[in-house]
Amino acid sequence: SATMMNKAFEVIEAKWLFGVEWDQIDVTIHPESIVHSIVEFQDGSSKSQMSHPDMRLPIQHALFYPKRPLNPNVTRYVPSVAGNLTFQDLEPERYPCFDMALNFAKRGGTWPSALCGADEGAVQAFLSGNISFPEIPQVIESALKFYQSKKEPSLEQLTEAFDWGVTKVRNLSGVEA
Repeated sequence: SATMMNKAFEVIEAKWLFGVEWDQIDVTIHPESIVHSIVEFQDGSSKSQMSHPDMRLPIQHALFYPKRPLNPNVTRYVPSVAGNLTFQDLEPERYPCFDMALNFAKRGGTWPSALCGADEGAVQAFLSGNISFPEIPQVIESALKFYQSKKEPSLEQLTEAFDWGVTKVRNLSGVEA
């Protein structure tokens, strides 16, 4: 996404689904959206998950890991057709949502769910014309200042936190439900 919030959600996903530490995850911008992840091993070698620019296969991989079920709906990646692959460092000052999201996620509890809801509400507010694009991180952070996280949450509490985030941002930005 243009705010890099989804990239932050991918980092959160990698941390929890694959059991890696925050400091073991590096982020690179890849405009072609073909390389979805790269894992570096102790010996310095790497493996990547590359596919057609479509998130169905990386999501399937995350959900069914270590199994690799056949999915006939996924377009096959053909390297000779793809062209050059480019990679760029993520510039935190250009994408304030990224660091903000990781800071809230690292708090644990229901913070990540409230963050996700606040992001959803902010995107709705932007799309409806209630806030400008640069206001997205500001409205998310403003909403979360009012939030009180729950430790060791139930699924119901996680859902409530998400709903709280959506509602709080809608209220702050004047979006009608």
